[in-house]
Order: sequence, then structure tokens, then C-alpha cells
Amino acid sequence: MPYSGLKRRFGPEYGRTLAHHNGNAKAAEQELSERVRLYGSLKEQRLPPEARERYVAQWANIQEQFVDSPHQAVAEADALLARLAEDRGFPGREQFHEQLAALSVHHADQVYGYRDMHTAVRGQSSTEEMREAMVEARGLFAALTTEQAADSGRHRTRSPGDHAQTPTTHGRHQAKGSGT
Repeated sequence: MPYSGLKRRFGPEYGRTLAHHNGNAKAAEQELSERVRLYGSLKEQRLPPEARERYVAQWANIQEQFVDSPHQAVAEADALLARLAEDRGFPGREQFHEQLAALSVHHADQVYGYRDMHTAVRGQSSTEEMREAMVEARGLFAALTTEQAADSGRHRTRSPGDHAQTPTTHGRHQAKGSGT
């Protein structure tokens, strides 16, 4: 796939991969082309409605838990996203880098939040960094819980419950039922 096609397909992931290769465009494009070759034909599995409802409820509970236990909430959200991706047909959670590579082919615009969350769980992240990772990972969660299959990450499709899954309003946690 030529440069312009990879850049358009991967969006911000193209820039991250380019930076990872110290600006070496050829190496970055080779890596991204390999991801497309390996995972481009992957067909996302549909989620049964009851599984989708279960994931949405679990995500809401994790977001509520964040105020009292941010690290535990981020760790649980990371594990939930890994299981959800696996249920949608992506490589298993025990192969994080492969799972992330496959997700980047189909959800390039949302994958960075998941990567940041995974990093936050394993590092010494501040509460604000963990909050930001949760907020960013919500985009991938929403994309994976929609009924339609992804279209290579180029367009985000909102799920019917997106607005109900928001843990923050203007950067502040919103308590359930607070009305603010």
C-alpha cells in the first residue's frame, strides 16, 4: 500500500509508528504494510446482544469504580477491552502486541487509548494519566460494542449507549445521577 494510503488508513497510528522508527518512513511503512497483510482480512465477529449489554454494564461499573480505586479500575478496563477484542475475533489477550497490531488495522483512530491504558497498568502513571487513558480507551470500547463491523478505523460509529458511558464531563468525574 503506498504512503498516502497507509497514512490515511492509520491516521495517528502512522505518526506513532514513524516516531517508533525514529522517523524512518520506509521502516514504519513496512511495519504498517505487514500489519495490513496479517490482519487486513480479519472479519470482526458480531457480539450477541446479551454479551454487548454485559460489556456495557461492566464498563459502566469500572468507570464508577475509578474515583475510589483508579489503578484497579484501569487494570479491569484493560482486561475488559482485551476480552472484548478477543470476543470480536482479534488475537487473544495473552498476545497483547499482536492484538494491538490487529486492532490498529481496523480501529486505528481508537487504538491509542487502549495502548495508553495498558501502559498505565504496568507503569507508575499518575491518576490524571490513568483518567486520560480511560477516556481515550472509551472510543475503542464504543467501536467494539457497536453492532456494525468496523470499516478499517476510518470512521467512528457511535453506539446507542455512548452518551451513557461517559465518566467525565469537561475533565471532571460525574457521579451517577448527579445531573451535572
